[in-house]
Amino acid sequence: MVPHLTTSLTGPLLELEQKILDSRPTIERWFRAQWQAHTLPFYSSVDLRNSGFKLAPVDTNLFPGGFNNLNPDFLPLCVHAMMSAVQKICPDKQRFLLIPENHTRNLFYLSNVAAIRKILDGAGLDVRVGSINPEITTATTLDLPNGEKLTLEPAVRIGSRVGVAGFDPCAVLLNNDLSAGVPPILVNIEQPVVPPLYSGWTNRRKTIHFHAYDRVAEEFSKLINIDPWMINPEFSQCGRVNFSAKEGEECLAANVDAVLKEIQEKYNQYGIKEKPFVIVKADAGTYGMGVLTARSPDDVRDLNRKERNKMAVVKEGLEVNEVIIQEGVYTFERVNEAVAEPVVYMIDQYVVGGFYRVNTDRGIDENLNSRGMSFVPLAFETDCHTPDCAGLPDSPPNRFYTYGVVARLAMLAAAKELVTLGEMAEAEEAKRSATPTPPTLIKPAMAAGE
Repeated sequence: MVPHLTTSLTGPLLELEQKILDSRPTIERWFRAQWQAHTLPFYSSVDLRNSGFKLAPVDTNLFPGGFNNLNPDFLPLCVHAMMSAVQKICPDKQRFLLIPENHTRNLFYLSNVAAIRKILDGAGLDVRVGSINPEITTATTLDLPNGEKLTLEPAVRIGSRVGVAGFDPCAVLLNNDLSAGVPPILVNIEQPVVPPLYSGWTNRRKTIHFHAYDRVAEEFSKLINIDPWMINPEFSQCGRVNFSAKEGEECLAANVDAVLKEIQEKYNQYGIKEKPFVIVKADAGTYGMGVLTARSPDDVRDLNRKERNKMAVVKEGLEVNEVIIQEGVYTFERVNEAVAEPVVYMIDQYVVGGFYRVNTDRGIDENLNSRGMSFVPLAFETDCHTPDCAGLPDSPPNRFYTYGVVARLAMLAAAKELVTLGEMAEAEEAKRSATPTPPTLIKPAMAAGE
């Protein structure tokens, strides 16, 4: 059964949900026009927060790592969406190389890789999993928690093509967010790579994404006549931060203060009695690392050593020099009395499922993507595109439809973000090409006896 949502007892979100349900034909026509005008991410996932008075995305992942947590009943929907994604990007491709993160011990992540492989298989593709982990030197078969097996093979490069022994793929699908940079084995290969190499965390910034989301939320809100704030978290950015050296703290405190004041103005406007808070997190990076909750500027001044070390580096040892200060959105959803937040998964333009991230060790104003979290699949009674418009707004299909709408807005923002990242990559490449290469000095061969 669908977990009970405490938000079903609050009023304001029901008004938003009803507004979205009443506008469904208009919304779907608008989305169709957007899909025609933009190249969408191959796949994506969106973390949502539902406070009862606000429903907003707080993170968008272009290399989603939780397909194993989706409701298995929706595998056919995933396969259908995968067929659409492949048809758009490389319709004549039949062999895919799937490149995962360099994990060998994180079996739950590898279960996600196995789930992606199963979806690709269902779409009629021949798939091999090629690891770029230097520890994988021969084909390695791992036993997964669900009883399945996954074989990792070392990726090899021959000329300008990459594959595995005896397998020359037509395309490469990344499930590696490139936090450690673009590996040389993938540079300038002739096969198409999705998502594109420039979409990894080497280049990507959360603030770029949320600037794009600002524009999307503004346009959508005018379409259905709502306050954009209802679906859009306030945010600011602070660069040149060095937590280890205690540099940039005043910049950080000033930005925290400014965003808190913006939130308080909205709370006053809508009579919301909760205390505003912000989430300070690394502008680049995933896995819930480099995240801090602040309720006042003092919370980011004079951080203790443990807090500074926690914020200083993220995945792959990437040093944090830029942070986003994002409006904290309460989550009033619970599963089995534990705090929860919905995560929605998409392939191409389609919502294909999702799950609740549940954390018994965290509060309603904290990051749930941390130690102690677990996952509960969203048990859709119907898919996210076909709500029961005749039923109550807070019935599960309707709530999930609303989730799907907001998640697709974030996906559209990611499409716009990718255009920006692509332009940045082209500009950087042009800059490199315009820089003269210094002549190489070749030492003459030594004569015998020298």
